[in-house]
Amino acid sequence: MAPTVHALRNEIRVSVGRYERVESTGFTKEALAALCESLDTDAGAGSGKAAMRAAVRDAVGLDAREGAFRKAELEAIAETLRE
Repeated sequence: MAPTVHALRNEIRVSVGRYERVESTGFTKEALAALCESLDTDAGAGSGKAAMRAAVRDAVGLDAREGAFRKAELEAIAETLRE
């Protein structure tokens, strides 16, 4: 069975040194900053969430778009972090 969006977010959180969440929520600014740092992107803690999501999408090779990560994007991010 394919992982849920919640499970993918938690996998990503744990792989960048953050903690799992019981409830299904989007990434906090701190979690996005940790993800950016893990992917060695230009965006960081001083950037806004939109800029950090854009930097992550670029680092993983995803098309630029606005808003929260979709399931396919989370799968690509998780796969990149597993490598």
